[in-house]
Amino acid sequence: MSNANSWGAPRPAVYPLAPLPASALAGVRRRRIAAVLLDLILVSILSAVLFIVLGVLTLGIAWLFLPSLFPLVAFFYNGLTISGWRRATPGMKAMDLEMRLVDGSPTPFIHASVHAVLFYLSLYLFAPIFLFSLFASDKRCLHDVLAGVIVLRRV
Repeated sequence: MSNANSWGAPRPAVYPLAPLPASALAGVRRRRIAAVLLDLILVSILSAVLFIVLGVLTLGIAWLFLPSLFPLVAFFYNGLTISGWRRATPGMKAMDLEMRLVDGSPTPFIHASVHAVLFYLSLYLFAPIFLFSLFASDKRCLHDVLAGVIVLRRV
């Protein structure tokens, strides 16, 4: 199989970050767990504040429609923070991590949001899927692979 498309132009490598320095992946799993816990706390606080404020502003009517507020806040929290200039959620920033596409470019909003959806689906539906990371040489979880991103230590 050749590395060219039908016009003869070379295709980009599937994983150009392959020779990653060991320091880029050192302690990533432990740091990601701590970052997720921090981010879950922050998303919970944001959701609770929004729930109360919207409930008070609508005299309680909004409370009928707001049980799905947490996933919505988490979706935009991850999408906006990871696609921002810091390339990390506040939890990831505190743990000295950043997320990039596998080609090294910044993560766009749609990739960050899809990553968040896949993460929460994995967490709530089948948590043992996170064991995939133990067998991956680049310490990526399955939802990282599906979203086309990698989490690295900040350079």
